[in-house]
Amino acid sequence: MPPQESSSARAPESEGRGQSAGPGRQALSDSVYERIKAMVMDHEIAPGARVGIEALSRALGVSPTPVREALARLESDGLVVKRSLSGYRATELLTREGLEELFEMRLLLEPRAAALAAVNATEEQLDVIERLVEEMQTHPGPTGRYADYRDFAALDQRFHDAIAVASQRSLLADAVERLHSHLHVFRLRSVRSADDPTLAEHERLVHAILRRKPDRAAEAMAEHLTRSLRRQLTQDPKS
Repeated sequence: MPPQESSSARAPESEGRGQSAGPGRQALSDSVYERIKAMVMDHEIAPGARVGIEALSRALGVSPTPVREALARLESDGLVVKRSLSGYRATELLTREGLEELFEMRLLLEPRAAALAAVNATEEQLDVIERLVEEMQTHPGPTGRYADYRDFAALDQRFHDAIAVASQRSLLADAVERLHSHLHVFRLRSVRSADDPTLAEHERLVHAILRRKPDRAAEAMAEHLTRSLRRQLTQDPKS
């Protein structure tokens, strides 16, 4: 049975029926987006599998409209792709080569963003960056299902995006955000050990930015990304 047909994803048939435009409509759209996103991240919708709008609509107990909206957002995230005449399919997982290419791009962009943030960030932006890394310490990392580490993943993405925004280079910030790197990496379902050094690496990076040390910030970001790639490669993603 296709993953999107799974009865475990069913919700009451009344959900989403007769919703009017406004905050309730947006809440429904966001909820459907998060639920389908979790199905893709947890491989309930298998990599490369067709994503049927009608099947998802029945499984989630909603009309096709919020499902279409969710799939459009997921296409922007790079988690599904729309093909002519065949509809949506979940994207394939990154291969080893794809993972290395993703981090190659990140190493080109993010150390420069960190260095510029150390010079150009406003006090408000520094507060946001510091608060994000502190908040990450209160959430579990990527172990188990996506729902269990969704907050950690979102904070991780926001942390890196906030540094890019603080560089005061809009094109650079847009390029970092468009990579959607954390979604693709977390989707590989790597196991995070109890002594995972990610948070410690983030703290060193924040310390350099707060002290307005651009060279040290760039070095800390490059070191974090290089070590992160090395950790991912030990999980042996399919090549």
